[in-house]
Amino acid sequence: MLVSYFTLFAASCSKQSANEVSKKPLATPQVVANRPKIIAFGDSLTAGFGLSEKESYPYLLQEKLKADGYDFEVINAGVSGDTTLGGLERADWVFEQDNAKIVILELGANDLLRGIPVAQMKKNLDQIIRKAKAKNLRILLCGMLAPPSMGSDYQQQFTVSFPDLATEHKVEFLPFLLENVALKKELNQADGIHPNAEGEKIMTENVYKALKPMLAK
Repeated sequence: MLVSYFTLFAASCSKQSANEVSKKPLATPQVVANRPKIIAFGDSLTAGFGLSEKESYPYLLQEKLKADGYDFEVINAGVSGDTTLGGLERADWVFEQDNAKIVILELGANDLLRGIPVAQMKKNLDQIIRKAKAKNLRILLCGMLAPPSMGSDYQQQFTVSFPDLATEHKVEFLPFLLENVALKKELNQADGIHPNAEGEKIMTENVYKALKPMLAK
């Protein structure tokens, strides 16, 4: 099943790149400095590629937090096409948000598509985590899975990188962001990779389930 999923992922990569004109995150509600903030930091899965702002997971997460009485503001810091290196290069200024408290870190899928060595991807994520910790930000790390078609060594190394980092840095961990969404045609856009509006709701639930225990701390 994962082979089929990532075959679609790879096939759609060039098409996605052509459509991602600005590589800018979607618009988010006006930032209010005195509210505690959650930074959604990632690639197209965070940015909400192919969706309206109100269908993206950071927006939906904001609505869920509000409905449950949490006074957090969610900042959409997703950039479509971003790799872990791209994330590392912009981490310093993104993490400068006033009153930022939590970072939801979702990067690595584009490293996989480009065949970037796992050791380099892991090093980049490690440095991003260290930068977030230096700002006293708590981290929710979102994992990604690699297909067997990448070779057993790459698959193993890639897949375990995320839980290894979570354990090493003692941060919260979501094993697979697209749990119950990947490979389900009815929950994805035409490219078979990016969640549609319904899939985005499930992805948001996945994040919220892992995030909620962090909110009371």
